[in-house]
Formats: sequence, structure tokens, C-alpha cells
Amino acid sequence: MTVGARVLVMPDSFGGTLDAVEAAAAIGAGWHAARPHDAVSLAPQSDGGPGFVEVLATAFGVRVRTQTVDGPLRTPVRASWLMHDRTAYLEVAQACGLHLVPDPDPRTAVEADTAGVGDLIAAALLAGSRRIVVGLGGSASTDGGRGACERLGGPAAAGRLCRDVELIVATDVDNPLLGADGAAATFGPQKGADPAAVAFLEERMTRWADQLAAAGGRDVRDLPGAGAAGGLGAALLAAGARRVSGAGLIAELTRRPAAIAGADLVITGEGRIDAQTGHGKVVDAIAAEAAAAGVPLVVLVGESRLTDAEAARFGEVHSLTHHAGSRAAALANAGPELTSLTAELAAGWTGARGARSGY
Repeated sequence: MTVGARVLVMPDSFGGTLDAVEAAAAIGAGWHAARPHDAVSLAPQSDGGPGFVEVLATAFGVRVRTQTVDGPLRTPVRASWLMHDRTAYLEVAQACGLHLVPDPDPRTAVEADTAGVGDLIAAALLAGSRRIVVGLGGSASTDGGRGACERLGGPAAAGRLCRDVELIVATDVDNPLLGADGAAATFGPQKGADPAAVAFLEERMTRWADQLAAAGGRDVRDLPGAGAAGGLGAALLAAGARRVSGAGLIAELTRRPAAIAGADLVITGEGRIDAQTGHGKVVDAIAAEAAAAGVPLVVLVGESRLTDAEAARFGEVHSLTHHAGSRAAALANAGPELTSLTAELAAGWTGARGARSGY
């Protein structure tokens, strides 16, 4: 009987097309179609952004809880979160994600808020959580977390409510709240803000930062991660939260380094790989761990904006846009194209580092 290679599939989400769980399933299906005797393990990843809750639900083997909260424009949405060992895991994108605003523009960039995140925190507290982990990323809002704080009774009340729990923000974005690298200037344009809206948001959050400092006695505006999720990081840090790496937290909870060390091949990926990928993103962390373990790595992406020299540190990088023939085709059929690309790569894989013969 032929014994196949051990293939570990651990992608992040692919932008607005596939979440990490869907991407892992598509990759696994493609590899199995071409090499049915290989042992393919799916371990989807996240850095705290979209997919954070579903990735953890898959890892823990628990069901998510779902409730109705206010979305970024105060339209009700269904948001999922989970409880595991009295720790609540919340995902900002579930309540105020950019995907919940179909056509972002300067108006929505200004109006979008984080009230729904406050609803989720309140639900976690009511459920008896002793620890609350909030995954920051993928938000449509740039309100500095004001909406969430107001749902909890204001900045001072939010601090009191969270005093008896361990509050953690999980993000790999280290931007401060204000300035050229702050939430409005860096992420506002991605959420539909034009230059005038960016200036307005910056001024509004400057005043909000003063209110947070006055209420909590701690000025957090310059702390790394304060600008995450449109400045929600600042409000949670002011309420007593501590910041951790989202990718690092997922790695710890899923025992990722040990899993990588036991594989013959690791496949990861995300929607776009560019110069920012090397600054703490999931793909970068996995590349480092695979290199340390001497395990070959394949990176599948929606599109690559790296030079050949930059891409070399990630092993093999393959683009869905190139495979599908255009960006539009890749976006329209992300799942099937990802499966097809993986099957093509698997069929041509010669094996490495412990891969068994017979292919």
C-alpha cells in the first residue's frame, strides 16, 4: 500500500471571497483530487481579522453562538462568537466588518461605528466570561471605539465592567491611533474616506482620545495597536485590555509550530501578498516557522505584488489571478480556481523532506 506525504493546509482568509475555513477546504479538495493517498490536514489560520471566530471554532471543535447586533450603519446583523473554557472569543468584523457596507463612500466611512461590538462584549460578560479576547481587523468603522463604549455606558463604565475580566485585543496591526500612521490616515481610504473625510475623522478621534484619557487616567493614543479596527483598539486598551499578536495567539491555540514540524509540506495563503505581508502577517509567520523546521512551503494568493527577490523568502508563490487569467475571473470563482490551482500543483509535486515514493 502506498503511503503518501503529510500535507498541512493552513491559509488565512482570501479577502472578501473566501474565509480561512473555506480556503482550506478548497485547497484540501484540490490536493486530494491529484494525490488521493496523501494525508491532508486542514488548519485554517487568522490574525484576528475576518474568520477569527470560525478558525477557533474549528480548532476547538465547538459550536459558535449567534445573536443579532447593530451593524456598522446600525442595521441589524447576525454576529457569531464562541465560548471555550470560560473564555469568550469575539470578532470585530462580525459586527462592523467592511463586508457589511456594500458600497463604501465618505459618508459611510464617517457614519460607521462599533456599537455592535459593544453588544458582543456585553453578551460575553452576561454569559459569565472570565476572559474576553477580541479579534481586531476588517472593520468598516473609524470611530475610535466610541460606539462600543457608549453601548457599555461610556468610557468610565466600560472600564469598570471589564475590571473583573481579563480583556485581550488580538491584532497584528501596530498603528497608533492618530497621525500619519494612525487609523484615519492609514485605513480610512480603504473604507471609503476621501481626504476631507480623513481630516474629519482625525479631528474627531483626537477629541475622543482626550475623552478616553480623562475618563481612564491613561493616555493610550500612541500605544501600538491603538489604531487597529478604526481605533477600537484605543478604546479597549483604555478599558484595561492588553494587546497580543493575533497570528501568534492562533499559533499557540492550534499548536501550529509542532504541526508544521511534523509535516512534509505546508500550504498557506491569503488574498494578497505584498510588502506588508512581512510585517507580522500569518503567511510571514508560517514561512518563518516552516523555514525553521526545514519544511517546504507553498503560498497560494489571490494576487502577488512582490518582486521575485521578495517572493523568494516565501518559497513557492502562486497567484490565482495568473491561474484564472484575470483578477475578475479569480474573484468570481475563487473557490473553484483555488481547487484547480492546487490540483495542478499537486500533480507536479515531486516530493520533499520525508515525502514517500510512488508519485
